[in-house]
Amino acid sequence: MESSETAVDIRALNEKIEKESAFIDLLMMEVNKSIIGQKTMMERLLIALLGNGHILLEGVPGLAKTLAIKSLAQAVEADFSRVQFTPDLLPSDVIGTQIYNIQKNEFAIKKGPIFANFVLADEINRAPAKVQSALLEAMQERQVTIGEETHILPKPFLVLATQNPVEQEGTYPLPEAQSDRFMLKTVITYPKKEEERLIMRQNLKGGFEEIKPVVKLEQILKAREVVQEVYMDEKIEQYILDIIFATRKPEEYRLPSLKPLIEFGASPRGSIALASAAKVHAFIKHRGYVIPEDVRAVVKDVLRHRIGITYEAEAENVSSEDLISQIVDQIEVP
Repeated sequence: MESSETAVDIRALNEKIEKESAFIDLLMMEVNKSIIGQKTMMERLLIALLGNGHILLEGVPGLAKTLAIKSLAQAVEADFSRVQFTPDLLPSDVIGTQIYNIQKNEFAIKKGPIFANFVLADEINRAPAKVQSALLEAMQERQVTIGEETHILPKPFLVLATQNPVEQEGTYPLPEAQSDRFMLKTVITYPKKEEERLIMRQNLKGGFEEIKPVVKLEQILKAREVVQEVYMDEKIEQYILDIIFATRKPEEYRLPSLKPLIEFGASPRGSIALASAAKVHAFIKHRGYVIPEDVRAVVKDVLRHRIGITYEAEAENVSSEDLISQIVDQIEVP
């Protein structure tokens, strides 16, 4: 009797999710007016937005990272601010500061660019640790302290940081504990030849169509709540935990050869982020339940910055992505 009830529940849930996630296609269509290709990047941005997380985009300059974020903010009718990170940036340039008002003989708060729904931290690895930690505190606590006053950041609040993997001179790499705060780290690759032909033509023609707001912020906040209702079976939970635990103790999962290559595995933040991202992925695909493919689709983005590799792995030219691939191939799919 119980299984038929569950089946009905899933059917009802599926219908609800289908209805609630209809705006995703509309949003994607609107953003695609200015972004050609880069479907994975756009999906990952939506996963971070609906999963209440933050995202780190890594790619060489000119791959439309900034444009994608800007376009998403325009389509969602949200406040957008951009901070170009430089070595001389100060924390007050990001979060704001107190300014003395002579007429009133008192300090007034001048809020920084962090008070927006979408904050683009461009080239985050260019700024010193002090600035990075000010931004990361805001990401974690969703609030900022200026002087003695604490200010709550707007909802939704999404930090999209970019970093350029090519130039390492004059950069301050994000420490592991800080990059762990990002729900996803997405590596962006070059467009396909056909896509680049379209990009070239559109730009020579004089740019792209203007993006209009098609989704309200309230819809995004409601969708975040609905995402929580996406059904995740215990078998899927077990699958996620097996993947996470295999990054910590590979020898227990018949992967002894990985032990000398992994310095440290994913933290509990990794398992939370993986479960959350898998739910949002199912939601984006208009499904009311999580399947193993959802987990596999997001596993690299969730874990690539959460696994530390040893010098031995570096010497053998093994990346954290290679390790994730081996683990996912080894763990039994439910």
